[in-house]
Amino acid sequence: MGRTNPTYRDALRALEERWADFRRALRRRDQPRFDRLFEYAREHADASGLLNHRNPLLPALLSIDLEQEARLDEYEQRLETLEAALDERDDREDTACDPEA
Repeated sequence: MGRTNPTYRDALRALEERWADFRRALRRRDQPRFDRLFEYAREHADASGLLNHRNPLLPALLSIDLEQEARLDEYEQRLETLEAALDERDDREDTACDPEA
């Protein structure tokens, strides 16, 4: 017997098609960002499919949030690394300029 419900990937594709007019109305610079949001949702389609939620938008939004949270974590880590490197450089410069050291 076949599936009675469409797959989540099918539902997500249909959702993206329903938002196509909205996407076209966006400024050109925002269209790739819009596309990226649906890429994020597709990244978690397996987990979203297991949820089998009646509204495919809700798992898509949570998937987008998860991906954006991961990006924030990555940026925070990179910032901490850069700040530590700057602090080390400043400490070395202070030591090099201090004649009593």
